[in-house]
Amino acid sequence: MTIFKEENAVILAIGSVAIFMLGYTIVGYGGWGMHATNEQAIGEISRWCERVSSGLYREPSNALSNLGFMVVGVLMFRTLSTDARRIDGRNLFLGFTPVSILYSASVIWLGAGSLLMHGTHTEWGASADNLSMVMYILIPWLFNISQMGRWSATKLLLAYFTLVLIYGFGRELIGPRLGINLELFDLSIGLWCVSEFLYRYWTPWFRWVSGFVGFIVAAAFGIFPAEMLAEPDKYWWVILFWVPALFSKYPPPAKRVYLPWFLLGITTYMAAFAIWLTGRPGHPWCNPDSVIQAHAIWHLMTAGSTWFFFKFLRTESSKA
Repeated sequence: MTIFKEENAVILAIGSVAIFMLGYTIVGYGGWGMHATNEQAIGEISRWCERVSSGLYREPSNALSNLGFMVVGVLMFRTLSTDARRIDGRNLFLGFTPVSILYSASVIWLGAGSLLMHGTHTEWGASADNLSMVMYILIPWLFNISQMGRWSATKLLLAYFTLVLIYGFGRELIGPRLGINLELFDLSIGLWCVSEFLYRYWTPWFRWVSGFVGFIVAAAFGIFPAEMLAEPDKYWWVILFWVPALFSKYPPPAKRVYLPWFLLGITTYMAAFAIWLTGRPGHPWCNPDSVIQAHAIWHLMTAGSTWFFFKFLRTESSKA
């Protein structure tokens, strides 16, 4: 039995976006009050290049570009609603399943969380933004190890929401990086890549070598082994690159097609990251009064990458 009725799913998705935007407008009508300590005052240039506005959206372009995530999330629900009813053993990203619903909803929330940060410049907006990123990026690597660990859907969801709650409350009570220099979003990018390589090339031997893939991913983002060795107390979290190996006791039960969707997802994300680097004050390309902002382009491109990864995960099929 499907979780949602197909004919209502898209309406629910669109309705959630509409309610969010209406609520945002009503709450923000009277102003957002004091800005966060790490944000700039009205009239100054924000951390993401755009000049801070006194209007409903402190960074108009950077805030409203997050509608891209919401539109993509709605399209995911639309796609799932047109799938044939799921039968046991089929791809968990075909039709409405706990995993496909969670992924699609997290993309909508990813846009909402980021909009709250760029739109309000408040402390709670920043918390919503960070949590939304974590709630998305946890899904692919937890899903991978759940497949290779033979977890039930219930166990997967329990692991997911446990991590979300621990991280969410921990960040609020202890502070960013949980006081131990652990940024779960950044780490999870590495864990996703490690788990994906493990999913593709699983063998008893490669299972324990797979953690080294994380160092390649870190290098792609400018963190090299020499730097890690020089500051082991700062980069202690590299030992967590072996978490997928620890839980992936069995070979994956299915296979995936990596071209074109996975390659498109990776390429789009890395290109977006390169653009993201230019959207900072002091960069020659930063124009705070332009409608076109590098950070807004980053939002739109990464929204596209979530769609490409969604399409990629739908290619999974039985090895038989």
